[in-house]
Amino acid sequence: MDVLSFRTPGLGDQTYLLIHDGRGVLVDPQRDIGRFLDAAERDVELRFVLETHLHNDYVSGAGQAAERTGAELVLPAAAAPAYPHTPAFHLEDLDGGGGLTVRPVHTPGHTPEHTSYLVLIDGAPVALFSGGSLLVASAGRPDLLGPERARSLARLQHLSLRRLAALPPGTALYPTHGQGSFCTATGAGRLTSTIGTELTDNPLLAIDDPEEFADALLSDPMPVPAFYRHMGPANTLGVPPMPPTGVPELSEPAGRVVDLRPRHVQAEGMLPGSYGIEMDDDFGSWTGWLLPRGEPITLVAEPGQEIAEAVTQLARIGVDTVQGVVRDLGENATQTYRLVDLDAFVRLLRRPDAQFLDVRMPSEWEQARLPGAVERFLPDLFTRGVPAALDQERPVLVACASGRRAAIAAAYLAGEGYRPVALTGAGVADALEKIK
Repeated sequence: MDVLSFRTPGLGDQTYLLIHDGRGVLVDPQRDIGRFLDAAERDVELRFVLETHLHNDYVSGAGQAAERTGAELVLPAAAAPAYPHTPAFHLEDLDGGGGLTVRPVHTPGHTPEHTSYLVLIDGAPVALFSGGSLLVASAGRPDLLGPERARSLARLQHLSLRRLAALPPGTALYPTHGQGSFCTATGAGRLTSTIGTELTDNPLLAIDDPEEFADALLSDPMPVPAFYRHMGPANTLGVPPMPPTGVPELSEPAGRVVDLRPRHVQAEGMLPGSYGIEMDDDFGSWTGWLLPRGEPITLVAEPGQEIAEAVTQLARIGVDTVQGVVRDLGENATQTYRLVDLDAFVRLLRRPDAQFLDVRMPSEWEQARLPGAVERFLPDLFTRGVPAALDQERPVLVACASGRRAAIAAAYLAGEGYRPVALTGAGVADALEKIK
């Protein structure tokens, strides 16, 4: 038996392809299914495409993968999606042939219908695909369906984790959500594990009381990306095929403009009012979080800069509205901001007229705070606007943990008429160390 892992770093997720004796099982595929099917073409008969739950963080490619390969599409029975599928009922085995058996295990908590899949070879359990239930050193968060249901789902997650922990210790653990995912409750660590390792190392499995367990999961809630609310409905009703990743070259932008050039290039000149979101693994997530849903998008890129990955990342979260790309801004690039390194930033902080905006998450503020900081989480800056405490007539120093979010915020502030100075290559914790 082999298990191939396909990591999507910007979303903190993994898709898996299990191969045994020429038979394949694909688990929680994202919408860009080509990378999975290319791997399965190596003399593999894809028998099942499994979904552990109706995903909250991306649109699924499971239906398209099953249609293209003839594999059996399997979803939790309680998911009841609006398209043909095989419902997975608790402990009702699915026979893959050749000694391969898939056993659904109902594990509600991350979502009510959530189902994990235990794989048996010749009757012996060998691998568990746990989706958003038992994670490495963590568990799937139970609050994505709203705070009203969060505690009930947290109690269910407590029972589900114990159900999985009772499996043989040598069973390999393959969760979908991992490090970097907003679907994890406490910040998952490594990507894969075993049941035995989790019994020793997962702190949540040491909590016997369900109410104490719920407290642990809900005590420090993480933000929920704005695009998440569109994922569940899309996965319930069905998702169209992946759009083409090639888009036309435009001379004029249409709709919302997203500048994905390197931040140092953006700082020298952007289109007024455009979004500055430098291309990286999380480009799609930040774009989907910060832009209004459903509006046309024009990308701004450097000459020769590849944009297929940007279109792919957006398509993974159901954003199919990219109209094209502009590569020459000409004399229209009049919006600017400053980027500075740590030493220059600290010198500016020490000036008596300094004003500082911290755009990290609230949980990060609790870990390290700069005195006198104005705090507004980056997405809230776009929805609630610039804090009234900031003066347009003076430079606004902006920082986060690394410079990524600070640069996005600086582009927004510049568009609002402020004079932003973003710390790049370092963060608040680094500035605190310098100031001490």
